[in-house]
Amino acid sequence: MISYEMSPQQKQIKELVHWFAENEMRPISLEADRQEKVPDEWLEKVNRMGIQLNTSSFVGSARSGDTEKSAKKKEREGNRLAVIASEEMAWGDPAIALSLPGPGLGGPPVQSSGTPEQKQRFLSIFTKDKPRWGAYALTEPEAGSDASGIRTTAKKVDGGYVLNGQKIFITNGGRASWVVVFATVDRNLGRAGHRAFVVEKGTPGFRTTHLAHKMGLRANETAELLFEDCFVPAENLLGGEELYASAGNRPSGFQVAMKTFDSTRPIVAAMAVGIARAAYEYTKAIVKQEYPKHGQLYHQAVMMLADMEQEIDAARYLTWEAAWLADVGKANAKEAAMCKAVAGKMALKVCAECLELLGPEGLDGHLVEKLYRDVKVFDIFEGTNQIQHLVTARRLYAPYGVHV
Repeated sequence: MISYEMSPQQKQIKELVHWFAENEMRPISLEADRQEKVPDEWLEKVNRMGIQLNTSSFVGSARSGDTEKSAKKKEREGNRLAVIASEEMAWGDPAIALSLPGPGLGGPPVQSSGTPEQKQRFLSIFTKDKPRWGAYALTEPEAGSDASGIRTTAKKVDGGYVLNGQKIFITNGGRASWVVVFATVDRNLGRAGHRAFVVEKGTPGFRTTHLAHKMGLRANETAELLFEDCFVPAENLLGGEELYASAGNRPSGFQVAMKTFDSTRPIVAAMAVGIARAAYEYTKAIVKQEYPKHGQLYHQAVMMLADMEQEIDAARYLTWEAAWLADVGKANAKEAAMCKAVAGKMALKVCAECLELLGPEGLDGHLVEKLYRDVKVFDIFEGTNQIQHLVTARRLYAPYGVHV
């Protein structure tokens, strides 16, 4: 049975990450948003501090000195530590959190599906000597919510594969040392034709074509990637040929992508909770200070804030349940989808209501205005709200033989 009481280690991580968010992230938050860039010197400083973004766990980033034995010890509550840390990071600034050096969204597929050699080769580069990034490239112009419709092709040739296609909305894609790229060896095979490759920066035929100018998360880099006759050696096929040969007609490449979502959707949900909490706490302090202590306006504001806290707590506990299931080795696809759907919608609502209460504080250049712009994408990426409802419905009705 899951416990909602944090362990001593979880409390320690929460306090440590909150200190970092408050003292290192918040002071540069609004300026980074205006400049649409996190300062390089700041990223170098935090990398030397050992702060990296590893979506498998914010603690215990994949460093060359990690051992299999120590990694196994962390797995027991690694997902819960990740969502606790993610909430605090997003409370500080979600765009800066996503910009931290580390394997990022590319970490989980390499960790879960890579061969021992691939894990060592691609995860050991994240050290304190220089900031480095990993990335995850699934979305395409005509394959967003429906990941099964990817059109990037991978043609098998002597010694490897040749990739052709385009990927969009790739977090840290332009500066990543490597990108996990999903492509199909045969579109007629549907999901069974999907493969995952690790494409390294500087590979001929692989380039960044555009960095997006966005409404929210403006300080975080979002790239469009192009693959034109890009040769990828066979040793960069994630999991190796054996993984797909042993899978028969099962959609192993697609499973790699979906398994990643089961790990990352609770983290995205936790970040949405952190954004909502940041807006709520700021607004609560303003209401307490500026609103008349008696009267109808104050009463209405207090009631709205009470509803916000209730909804924030509910989303957080649903997120913790999804993370706990992953930690104990149980299937969590339904819970991961549910917490992501609930948290994204909740955070958007909380930020909107905070703007109603704040008035002029909601204008450009203020914290909650920025959070309102940032939060919208948390209802979209890692699968839209509608996709989360579809995933949930399929798993609810599957035991009854009903296809959704």
